[in-house]
Amino acid sequence: MRLHVARTFESARARCEANLKVRTTLTMIRASYVTLPRDSWRTTVSSRFSPRFVAALSLAIALPCMAVSLTKAQAPDAPDPADIAAGMRIFRSKADCQTCHGWAGDGRKMDTQMPDGANLRTTRLNRNGIITAIKCGRPGREMPAFDRLAYSDGRCNNLKLADLQSKGLELTEPASTLQPREIEQVVDFLYAKVIGKGPMNHATCVEFWGSDVEACKEFPQ
Repeated sequence: MRLHVARTFESARARCEANLKVRTTLTMIRASYVTLPRDSWRTTVSSRFSPRFVAALSLAIALPCMAVSLTKAQAPDAPDPADIAAGMRIFRSKADCQTCHGWAGDGRKMDTQMPDGANLRTTRLNRNGIITAIKCGRPGREMPAFDRLAYSDGRCNNLKLADLQSKGLELTEPASTLQPREIEQVVDFLYAKVIGKGPMNHATCVEFWGSDVEACKEFPQ
């Protein structure tokens, strides 16, 4: 049992030594054993502490290290300002997203004859969810699919056009199809200027456009 406890602690220590802050914590724990050989250290830890305590301590050390590593792995690089600007142009012009979603992405559509678009400022979709919604649209809900090959080969939810027809789901035609890179740029723009930015007011309008444009005059200062 003691050998198992020592190996458990040693395994956790090894996983975390790559992180400087965790190494500092481990150094403090090892302070009184620093002069001992590695095998002696294992034996000493096993004899001084109960298996349950060592297991709990190992978990407490390992979890922050794993969390830091996972966060670093998932954290995306900051988008290029040029991509954000390109995404904004596509949103407003080529894809004409603003007609249904509004220029601010808040659901205040620009054309009353067009379908009601979702308020993207409050969406709970993650990045992959947004990309899928743009690529594949929302059949039967008037959200067009901007991927040229959507529903042609099962890339969208394993469905093809025949499947939509059999379910009675109509697929709205987009203003223009988009390349994968263009879809990524639109999403970069949405995350930089729209999603999670709160209700539009004068300050956020100026930040959105980069200056106090005519559109911002509807919001009191």
